[in-house]
Amino acid sequence: MNSILRTSVNNGICALHNPAGLHVGNFKWIQGQWKFKAVGYGPSGQVMPGYGPLTDRHNTTFDQLDEALIRAAFFKEE
Repeated sequence: MNSILRTSVNNGICALHNPAGLHVGNFKWIQGQWKFKAVGYGPSGQVMPGYGPLTDRHNTTFDQLDEALIRAAFFKEE
């Protein structure tokens, strides 16, 4: 099982990658909880906040960054 959480981008931000390794968003520490911010990419590679394959999960919150819980909530095992 590959890790879907990547090391911190900076203080209070942690990148999320799908099981294939593609960046799909970030978790941000906001008001005492981790809030997911979806990220997509346009045709020429431009970052599109709030878009991408996990748009429907944008603003989902977690008390802690538990990889098993995040994987179960965001990705279906194949």
